Amino acid sequence: MWTSVLWMLSPTKKMRFFSSAAGLMALVAVIHSPLTASAWEPKQAPLMTEWAKQVDPANPLPEYPRPQLVRSEWLNLNGVWQFQAGAAGDAVPAGQNLSGEILVPFPMESALSGVMQYHERSWYRRTFTVPEKWSGQHIVLHLDAVDFESEVFINGKSVGVHKGGYDPASYDITPYLNGKGPQELIVRVYDATDNAGEPRGKQTLHQGGIMYTSTSGIWQPVWLEPVPATAITDLKMVPDIDAGMLKLTVSVPGATEGVKVKATARIGKKVVGKVSGAPGAALILEVPKATLWSPTNPFLYDLDVTLTKGNKTVDAVTSYFGMRKISLGKVDGFTKILLNNQFVFEIGPLDQGFWPDGIYTAPTDDALKSDIQREKAVGFNMVRKHIKVERARWYYWADKLGILVWQDMPSYNSYTGHPATPDVPEFKSELERLVQTHWNSPAIIMWVIFNEAQGQHDTASLVQAVKTMDPSRLVNQASGGNHVGVGDILDVHSYPDPAYAVSENQAVVCGEFGGVGLAITNHTWAKGWGYVGAADGADLVSKFENFSELLSDFVQNHGLSAAVYTEITDVETELNGLYTYDRKVRKPDLHAIQAAIAASLGKYALTPVVPTSRKEGQSWHYTEIMPAPGWFTTNYSDVSWAVGLGGFGTDGTPGAVVRTVWKTDDIWLRRTFNPGALTPEQVGRLAFSVHHDEDVEVYLNGEKVYAANGFVGNYLRVPFSEAARHALLSGQDNVLAVHCHQTTGGQYVDVGIDECDVLVAPPSPSAALDAFELPHTE
Repeated sequence: MWTSVLWMLSPTKKMRFFSSAAGLMALVAVIHSPLTASAWEPKQAPLMTEWAKQVDPANPLPEYPRPQLVRSEWLNLNGVWQFQAGAAGDAVPAGQNLSGEILVPFPMESALSGVMQYHERSWYRRTFTVPEKWSGQHIVLHLDAVDFESEVFINGKSVGVHKGGYDPASYDITPYLNGKGPQELIVRVYDATDNAGEPRGKQTLHQGGIMYTSTSGIWQPVWLEPVPATAITDLKMVPDIDAGMLKLTVSVPGATEGVKVKATARIGKKVVGKVSGAPGAALILEVPKATLWSPTNPFLYDLDVTLTKGNKTVDAVTSYFGMRKISLGKVDGFTKILLNNQFVFEIGPLDQGFWPDGIYTAPTDDALKSDIQREKAVGFNMVRKHIKVERARWYYWADKLGILVWQDMPSYNSYTGHPATPDVPEFKSELERLVQTHWNSPAIIMWVIFNEAQGQHDTASLVQAVKTMDPSRLVNQASGGNHVGVGDILDVHSYPDPAYAVSENQAVVCGEFGGVGLAITNHTWAKGWGYVGAADGADLVSKFENFSELLSDFVQNHGLSAAVYTEITDVETELNGLYTYDRKVRKPDLHAIQAAIAASLGKYALTPVVPTSRKEGQSWHYTEIMPAPGWFTTNYSDVSWAVGLGGFGTDGTPGAVVRTVWKTDDIWLRRTFNPGALTPEQVGRLAFSVHHDEDVEVYLNGEKVYAANGFVGNYLRVPFSEAARHALLSGQDNVLAVHCHQTTGGQYVDVGIDECDVLVAPPSPSAALDAFELPHTE
């Protein structure tokens, strides 16, 4: 009955950059059966988290591993196992001690594994004893994730083979057990990483840039549980808030004649709904006047599911569910993402799920939880789980703490110099298993099929396949990749500034932006990089505030539904995190980031005082030859300069609207304007609208009032400084002068002035956010 579970930057800017540079707990019986006296010790990585010290090698990750299908009896097999490298054609080392040791479930490349080496082929071995009280039941072995191919042997006999580095495999090992004594468990592992075409996300054997240390072997929990001959193997829960019900399907393989399913929804001890019916049938569990799940109120119902035959209970599990809806709808003429039938702007970080000491595996459950706590603390309401799939307890914490999850499918990766032909059937198989093994999490609202065209293929058919499997969620055809007009989302990447696309029937989102690099001494993995640099935490805040200003405009005036900031933590040499890779230092001020995120939700009316050339070309005097000193003053004569329409630059520069080509290193611009009579209050609401690639200086009536280095990818709103307010002449002619200097890549400059009226003030950051903040060592 039980067998192996085989379920059915914008790239341009990135290439330019690289070319230039529970809760739930259950009764757990833990039995340790050391094969020999253990000599295991952890290794030392370039960085270690504080949680590394809390790892108990006798009982790592002791929490119940499957929070949405809980039984009271289970046996944790995590711990110190025997380990050794292997080779193709090896005989199974049954009854033999292996040469080394490893701490399961930490990948072999990690410091916490005690191995800290990659092996294409390897062997794992340990013994265990089945508790006597489990006698008469079926014993099921669970390997929650092994990267990439695994074969399980019990007492020297093969039980099954599983391929796929991100989904669980389960085996009924009852026929392979020998009596009541110690049983031998061996796992054979094969993982070619770069040298094969399976999904692997950001893993590589050639680390650097945006690619990181690989994960091979067992990297999620290994455990046993006893189940009856007729048992629940899966639940499928689909909330319908409009109808006030939960659609529930209970999978029970094998013969089910006379078997009945009973399900009870609870709030604590209070029963709020019941339903009964046949296994495999679509049951309707009514949930009247449901409390809806959202990031601000992550309310979860408890669920009890039992199998009965006659008057006897055959099997029983507990679970939970959230009542929430994700959909598309028209808001102010734009197609927007709706949560529970309301538009909520989604803003969150890229979360890559790497750890300096555990690589793919967080050292402890508190560590696993902590990144979501950090995301909530700074005011994010969404997270994009970036081309990685986490273990089940991460999704439990997302559900429990309340954060919307965009779940990426791990890509076949084509960014390294060691590409392999993608395994197309394997990709589809793993994509289907990703959906089927995670579709009960209320936090997950979107499946992202491809990232930046990495191994992208058969986009339309794969989107349709996922939409058919799970019509209750949104499907993103390709985040920053090739868009073919399918799915629910049109997703662009832009670094550093956010950007937006235009679509009539799809919700437009910015799936990546930001990337502000800041190295913190003693908290970096190695010499690293960022898409743009920050001088310190205050500079990082300033850049983030600029991003938020842009997002506010995009949400209000251009239909943007969501944006993803790169990123929550540094990862190896990538220093773009709001936190360091070891999670010990938060780089920006917490409340400043909270306020900036909140500001993106404000609504503003912009009245042009000096229009930009974004919609209509504006006339400027300009020269590409260095002018005489004082070129920016009011009494300077620019009659010899050329006259042209802005903006000035080269086609293809992100966000540029080029009307006059500028290809040299420098350009100087001047124009005269009269703002009319302005009250002091109006002057206080003025802001520059600036698009520059690269370094820019802005002068008003001879005074330097703004300067910035580097490039932006869109028009940035910059509130008038005190110097600008004093320099402006109300009701008189004013001279606006601009210098822009270019070094490499695309180039563009345009400047205007707007009066910014607040229509709806951004919400004040909630004091409740601070409850999610964790202590930091520095």
